[in-house]
Amino acid sequence: MDADRWNSLQALFHRVADLPSHERELVLQVEAARDPALVVELRRLLAADEGPSSVLDRGVAEVAQRLLAADGAPGPPHQIGPYRIVRLIGEGGMGVVYLAERADLGAQVAIKLLRDAWLSRVRRERFVGEQRNLAQLNHPNIARLYDANTLADGTPWFAMEYVDGVPLTAYCRDHALGIRACVRLFRLVCEAVAHAHGHAIIHRDLKPSNILVTPEGSAKLLDFGIAKQLEGALGAADQTTGMQMMTPAYAAPEQLRGAPIGVFTDVYTLGLILYELAAGRLPSDSASRTREPGGPLSLTNAPLRPSSVTDARDDRSFRRDLDLMCLTAMQQDPGRRYRTVDAVIRDIDHALAGEPLDARPDALGYRVGKFVRRNARSVAAAAVVLSTLVGVVASYTVRLAAARDAAVAESARAQRIQRFTARLLEGDDEMSGPADSLRVLTLIDRGLHEARSLSAEPAVQAEFLLTLGGAYQKLGRIDRADSLLRASLAQRKSLLGPSHPDVAVGMIALADLLAESGKLDEAEQLAREALAIARRRLPPTHTTVASAMYTLGMVLQERQANDSSIAVLEDAVRIYRTQGQPTTDLNAAVSALASTHYYAGHYVIADSLNRQVLTTSRLLYGDNHPSVGDDLMNLGASKSQQGEYAESERYMREGVRIFSSWYGADHHRTAGAQSMLAGVLTNVGKKDEARILLEGALRAQEKAYGLVHRRVANTVYRLAAMALDSGDYDRAHVLYSRSVSIYRALNGEQHPDVATGLGGLASTAFRQKDYQRSERYMREALAISATTLEPDHLEVGQQRVKLGRALVRLKRWKEAEAELSIGRAIIAKRSAPTSPWLVTADGDLLLVYEALGRVDEARKLRVAVGGVDKP
Repeated sequence: MDADRWNSLQALFHRVADLPSHERELVLQVEAARDPALVVELRRLLAADEGPSSVLDRGVAEVAQRLLAADGAPGPPHQIGPYRIVRLIGEGGMGVVYLAERADLGAQVAIKLLRDAWLSRVRRERFVGEQRNLAQLNHPNIARLYDANTLADGTPWFAMEYVDGVPLTAYCRDHALGIRACVRLFRLVCEAVAHAHGHAIIHRDLKPSNILVTPEGSAKLLDFGIAKQLEGALGAADQTTGMQMMTPAYAAPEQLRGAPIGVFTDVYTLGLILYELAAGRLPSDSASRTREPGGPLSLTNAPLRPSSVTDARDDRSFRRDLDLMCLTAMQQDPGRRYRTVDAVIRDIDHALAGEPLDARPDALGYRVGKFVRRNARSVAAAAVVLSTLVGVVASYTVRLAAARDAAVAESARAQRIQRFTARLLEGDDEMSGPADSLRVLTLIDRGLHEARSLSAEPAVQAEFLLTLGGAYQKLGRIDRADSLLRASLAQRKSLLGPSHPDVAVGMIALADLLAESGKLDEAEQLAREALAIARRRLPPTHTTVASAMYTLGMVLQERQANDSSIAVLEDAVRIYRTQGQPTTDLNAAVSALASTHYYAGHYVIADSLNRQVLTTSRLLYGDNHPSVGDDLMNLGASKSQQGEYAESERYMREGVRIFSSWYGADHHRTAGAQSMLAGVLTNVGKKDEARILLEGALRAQEKAYGLVHRRVANTVYRLAAMALDSGDYDRAHVLYSRSVSIYRALNGEQHPDVATGLGGLASTAFRQKDYQRSERYMREALAISATTLEPDHLEVGQQRVKLGRALVRLKRWKEAEAELSIGRAIIAKRSAPTSPWLVTADGDLLLVYEALGRVDEARKLRVAVGGVDKP
């Protein structure tokens, strides 16, 4: 029964349930003429409602005893999905958390189940909301979401990173950390919260027990169970259960009052945690908050300075800074707190560096503002007179100063860039070492520190943040890149307005990063918005227009919208070619166009374009640049699809060598290349080397991207193929299933990647001689391919051959012949004559002809394939 039919049934039930029996029967007779089956179900509901066993007919005590009795509660599960339960970690009002192990990966996770999921729709929605929030967050200081599903009885669960640690305050106390070390650890927490805010998520329940510190000293933020999306946070507080969801001792005043919440709510709670770290305890009013019966939670006066309630006398100047930071973050009025968590981080950095804080104690300006608001009419009248006088004088002053200001600003900007570069390379002091000993990451981290000091020059700061975000992206620090690019974009919008060309540049950079991270919806939206701005504000051949087209084309390529991607990328290539000479942008656009033709199955076109790109890349970069590595991998991929494995292996080995020497063996770019090479090595029989490469690649990719990412799924798929080839069918089934789950989570059901994964499951079932299951998987895969790929795509041909092979074993000869013939014709058009797919198809067609008694066709085919009798 679908949702619409169930809603109709419910509406009809409520309409007739309380009618007298004779009236009810008349209504049922009328409805039965329209929909007899629905009335049959309705009569069953009415009978159950009138029976003595209805839960509504029992007393509250009886119902509670049946629901909550300990002897009736089910025991903990032994297995949840692919995870084996080890022990209970903890439980709360909604969820139960277990430590679990995944045998095939040797990894430990924390699994959270929604207890008594059927009791409340609100609880289920909150639990799903926690999953959704965690899925958006990918930060080294936030526990990651790995997997999610439901038990057989419908109970939802999700698996997340297991953090073996202790609460933040306990860690600092047990390790006797100095105040500066505590604050550095707290800063990591602030970065995690800022990352959540960047994804429009407010935590709402920050407290030390939700911030665990591992033995290695890494802080991890947990428990987004009551987190809220920012767009919904400015309404009323939660009233669903008759109580606010919070921890009173760490709640902000607006939470206690039931007022709207926002980013400022988490800022307040961070101030409380910092206070506890500095003072060794919470403020007295926070620790003693209580709820009066039937009334709101009580609030008292502003807290004392943390330095006044502790015996510590070390580092007094630093502690005075902490006093100001805590009291600023913990203002009763949200408008007087730090505006963002990034502002808290900036002042932490200022305090650690001995620099003046951005926060200031109440001064004349604040008191004047209060006076103005109390006497608004009188002040407004005086302001009109004053503004008229000032305007006459100012108009002349502005005209005289405009040209001078522009020149001074440009000169100051040039000097700032010069100072920035000098400090970046020299370091802050003589102890930081000579410039030639600095690592790239050290330089960029130092650059970020310098960029944060540019708050007085927001335009320059936005430009530096954009550059540094791109640098972190190239180094694989995706989370750091995301926060910097978002900060740069927000700053440019604030300074320049939402439709400035520089804003479009920031959107393009962020869209490119989001596409790499698999967040395709947001990436496409940003790319299209950037393209619209560039087209409105710039000439049609401007490089920013082409850059927006390139990024949009790459997003469409990731979505497998190949025709649309090709059209957009061709436009980008045309614009770049108006520059009159080869450029890095032109080369990247041609390479992207080649890749899209490859995904569309146009291997000859892709091969030709990739050769052009390789030649240009070597001219632009030399022989050992990652761009050359990309081109070699792409050439190797197209050769592999055409069955030319030896040449494919040669190209790909050279590509892997370049990536490894440039990035290192454990980098995610190197891992991606190794994963591609492993596929070719499997085809040429070098299976041990292929397996080692794949396992190392998977570890590197999971570390860089998390467990739910397309590159991870691709590597898992290749490992599954190796398990299948070695005869380990159970492991192959588990790995293929995992790849399909990731593809579905990322792209939905109707996507070519899902069809590819189903094809792997079909091959596994075929090897296990479960031909009916193999047929079912292949028909499901072909149904997806019919809506997502061209009818003559190589993958469609391979899928039809697979289906035909299963039908042969089921002795459905006519159906098998049709699928094998169509599939073989597609493969013959797209591949070399030596393709193993053609040999396989011919071997099965031979079986079909012999079974159908078509002797002449069988004899001709046997001769054509070189004497093959049976495969």
